Amino acid sequence: MVLRTQPPSRAHLRLLSAADSAPPARRRDRYSEIPDRRLAAILAAEDVAEEHGLSAHVRTTCYVHRGWVHQCISDPMHVLVVTGHRWCRRCDRTVEVRVEEAFPGSVELFCDGCGVPPDTVANREVLLACRTSLSAMHGGEASTLYVVPDR
Repeated sequence: MVLRTQPPSRAHLRLLSAADSAPPARRRDRYSEIPDRRLAAILAAEDVAEEHGLSAHVRTTCYVHRGWVHQCISDPMHVLVVTGHRWCRRCDRTVEVRVEEAFPGSVELFCDGCGVPPDTVANREVLLACRTSLSAMHGGEASTLYVVPDR
């Protein structure tokens, strides 16, 4: 018998405020050079969440490029053939990404090979992460990015 549990959702994440306990020094200093302090806080929060089970494929930030995931998703590093992220299995090609950052923003995936939009679970994760990233970037000075349930 295999027990399945739901993966932790983004709904349980929140940004830490100054009133919260300080994170360990290694986390506190990891993103100190990033001028956008809100982005830095979300990067750090997602790092911690990933350590506790958040899938790396649903992050709104990229710890490698130190930015919003929609801004670097077109980098070849984000093509994962094994999992199908940014990959068209129909024609074995890299899926291209078109991002429009102007508010409210939009993200499209397309395959230059077969011309069919790649509709797989992995590519839907790419779309969701990029759309959430766009939304977070346009979130302004809001103190929270994620809905935190009361209980």
